[in-house]
Amino acid sequence: MQILVDYTIPSGKKLNSGKVREIFAVDDEHLLIVTTDRISAFDVVLPDPIPLKGHVLNQLSLFWFEKATPLIKNHIVTSDVNEYPAPFTGDDRLKGRSILVKKARPLPVECIVRGYISGSGWKEYQQYGTISGIELPEGLVQSQKLPEPIFTPSTKAELGEHDENIDLRKAADLVGKDLIDKVRSVSLAIYTMASELALEKGIIIADTKFEFGIIDDELIIIDEALTPDSSRFWPRQGYEPGGPQPSFDKQFVRDYLETLDWNKTAPGPNLPEEIIKKTSEKYVAAYELLTGKKLPAD
Repeated sequence: MQILVDYTIPSGKKLNSGKVREIFAVDDEHLLIVTTDRISAFDVVLPDPIPLKGHVLNQLSLFWFEKATPLIKNHIVTSDVNEYPAPFTGDDRLKGRSILVKKARPLPVECIVRGYISGSGWKEYQQYGTISGIELPEGLVQSQKLPEPIFTPSTKAELGEHDENIDLRKAADLVGKDLIDKVRSVSLAIYTMASELALEKGIIIADTKFEFGIIDDELIIIDEALTPDSSRFWPRQGYEPGGPQPSFDKQFVRDYLETLDWNKTAPGPNLPEEIIKKTSEKYVAAYELLTGKKLPAD
């Protein structure tokens, strides 16, 4: 497996370069999405890549998209580089870290499901007793399991800005009531399915973020699904509510960065080799625990 450093593809038309993904035009109906080894924290892309991270995100998304197929269709066409059209065909750099997808119209909301109280949800609860306007029982502690999973949408921020938690009414204003009700229902269904499977494998999915889009008036799931970048993964063993939990996700990097004298604006600081190595190991461990497989080379 290669750390992807060169983000250009000869004759490939790049449409967008995000925090982690590179998106290329294929034709009027398809895109190629390449998942790099970049890592971001506090909305800043850090200068050091994390080996194998792109493979983990890509392969784990493929795993969950397949598991969720009975609940909702996805945008995947193929992840076999030998089936890609030119100029992407057979490019070894793309093996294991790319997907050919149908082009969709993304919904302008982040679709977050929380099964446990943590992160920005915990901060809001401490202040108001709510998350995204949803009233919660009194006396909850940090990292506690919620009585039932909740759907808490947010806005999609521009690069360098922060998403804003919104209530269901504001989300309905953005996409329509019928559509947001459907998105809420399928988001909760996917989370429930995945969290039950993950718990059997020794991982608590505390919360996660989904992206949805529209193709031919049909709702589908797009982007990534239930990865360490889009979710909080905690080890089931040793779980104890009442404070922060150890994690399989990039919270490990955030925790290190919090020890630095850094103002959380670009450019980000370099990561020590030990932090890079441990972060890579955490990503790979999450993949292998959840899937029961070794991370494939392609």
